[in-house]
Amino acid sequence: MLRQVAQLIVDEESVGQRLDNFLMRHLKGVPKSHVYRIIRSGEVRVNKGRASAETRVQVGDLVRLPPVRVSPRMAEKEQAMAERVASPAPARLFPILFEDDELLAIDKPAGVAVHGGSGVSFGVIEQLRMARPGAPFLELVHRLDRDTSGVLLVAKKRSALKALQDQFRGRETGKTYLALVAGQWPGNKKVLDKPLHKYLDEIGERRVKVVSRDDPDGMKSVTLVRVNQLLAQRPSCFLESAGAVPARVGNAAATGFSLLEVTIKTGRTHQIRVHLASEGFPIVGDDKYGDFELNKNLHKLGFKRMFLHAWRLTLLHPKTRQELTFNASLPEELAPWVQQPLIPAA
Repeated sequence: MLRQVAQLIVDEESVGQRLDNFLMRHLKGVPKSHVYRIIRSGEVRVNKGRASAETRVQVGDLVRLPPVRVSPRMAEKEQAMAERVASPAPARLFPILFEDDELLAIDKPAGVAVHGGSGVSFGVIEQLRMARPGAPFLELVHRLDRDTSGVLLVAKKRSALKALQDQFRGRETGKTYLALVAGQWPGNKKVLDKPLHKYLDEIGERRVKVVSRDDPDGMKSVTLVRVNQLLAQRPSCFLESAGAVPARVGNAAATGFSLLEVTIKTGRTHQIRVHLASEGFPIVGDDKYGDFELNKNLHKLGFKRMFLHAWRLTLLHPKTRQELTFNASLPEELAPWVQQPLIPAA
């Protein structure tokens, strides 16, 4: 099947990605050799100009893709996806943390994408628009991973969207997450300053890894870590579960768990997940960078998601410039894993 000429607009999630990796993500089913050929030939254009494979794409860049041939299997997948997208998203309301004429802060549940695309026909923003058909403007200010719960911002005016996104890009916001890891996090590990590189694995899935400081593909990534609780004993969910605790879980419980407050100073894809895993403390329940044996055993005890929660977000109101702080309590599927109420640190 011959795919027609397409125009793609680079979003925040793809900022800083190399052009070749950006194309491979969007041209699944097209051989890598062909991707590099259309770049070298100048058939791929970025903002109407030629670009090299090493070009870093930026927010708002317009990328022109020439006609390319895809396998029949991929064509079938794209057709199925198009049919799903053509169906309207179901209306859904989400818990509201704050709302005024400029913005809306909601508590996003885990397991829901923030928007459609990449195999997902719809997400939070499409469902929210269906639930509020009279709203003239609703746009995501930032993003959360599908498996991450917590504070998510939606702009209700274009001026608010620009002002808030400028704050995120300028690192003027404070974003703190809660993450649970197996073992006792060392108290002296407070700053993780490790460059990250996004790439596609052998099956075309997006991955991220830590690279050396002199790696030309590395992007500066800084994560601050503070221990909220050291759980030396088994969490209550272990004590209440029926039957024997699997050995791998028992070993983790013997050394305890650490509930971490994680503040990101840069907003890289999978930043928290990769930084913590690189220290030997992957997030409990992380199915991409985690301890798979531990996760499998925890799943048997009823723990079925990643313990990463966007807990607190501080920013300036886009119109009044008043400082606002939004807090999202741990959802009911995570709360049993902590032994006392959580109070945001001063």
